[in-house]
Amino acid sequence: MKAAVLKDKNIFEIEDIPMPELDGKGALIRIIGCGLCGSDIVKIKTAKVKEGSVLGHEIVGIIEQINTETDFKVGDKVVLGHHVPCFNCEFCRGESFSMCKTFKKTNIKPGGFCEYLRISEAHLKHTVCKVPDSMSDIVASFTEPLACCIRAIKRAEIKKDDSVLIIGLGSIGLLMGQAAKSYGAKVIGCDILQDRISMGKKLGFDETILYQSNETTSELLKKKMNTPSGIDKAILTAGNDNSIPFALKSIRDGGAIIIFASIKSNDKGFSNNEIYYRELSVKGSYSPSPCDIKESFSLLKDGKIKVEHITEIYDLKDLNQAVSDFTNNKILKAYIKI
Repeated sequence: MKAAVLKDKNIFEIEDIPMPELDGKGALIRIIGCGLCGSDIVKIKTAKVKEGSVLGHEIVGIIEQINTETDFKVGDKVVLGHHVPCFNCEFCRGESFSMCKTFKKTNIKPGGFCEYLRISEAHLKHTVCKVPDSMSDIVASFTEPLACCIRAIKRAEIKKDDSVLIIGLGSIGLLMGQAAKSYGAKVIGCDILQDRISMGKKLGFDETILYQSNETTSELLKKKMNTPSGIDKAILTAGNDNSIPFALKSIRDGGAIIIFASIKSNDKGFSNNEIYYRELSVKGSYSPSPCDIKESFSLLKDGKIKVEHITEIYDLKDLNQAVSDFTNNKILKAYIKI
């Protein structure tokens, strides 16, 4: 089967690789398309994956073979999560599913930038959703990234009428803001690019603001949101050195900051004294649980989250171009047709 295989110098080449076989319970999926995730870019740029790997995990496909105790059948169009927790360990009992050792071992193989994929019975039972005819393939492909946002919203304990700042309006920031709105929050989005500010307005953010400097921008957003003491919650979806001090300037005492982005510098982080004296809560949010996948899918199916204008479509042979366009901020998101 055809696959985009990662080669030296971070370039994908289309190659023939062995087709996976269904040798037990599970399903063989013919992949229709797969979203290009920011985490795929990070893996490529930081050499976190080996040469010869097939990436991609935001998958839409059709079941071609199946051996299962579930209700899925051949011909079903599906989306899926790429990890499954054990539900029994100390991490799962504490609802830290993405820290579960089983979760980390159950990644799909190969990735989604190829023609076929085999998934386990555990995936079928816990992370797979059947896509209705009324739902487009592109909308369905946003199930996993939106689920990551749902996880972050829950980690932030966002509730009705909370003021929430989204720092960074890439595709995840735009999803995150809409997800926070679905929980009843009042959302302001901030970015350094005007076209992303405009997209936030189009997608229903209560306010948007173009970043200028930490001091100037934080004071302006407090006025816009009528929160002189600061924002209740801040979610960092942009990984740059200014995001942390900007969040600290903007958040009220006793507020919460959620990290959904890594930063390049290792020598800059949160001030211990600010966290201590201001009683701030700082949490990371990494990957969704199965229940987040199901909630995300429902929001997309019901049309409560809008994604049609966020992504651009590329053929598998043009994956390198999609990576380049994403890296150079020419696009917000790429959907790769298989």
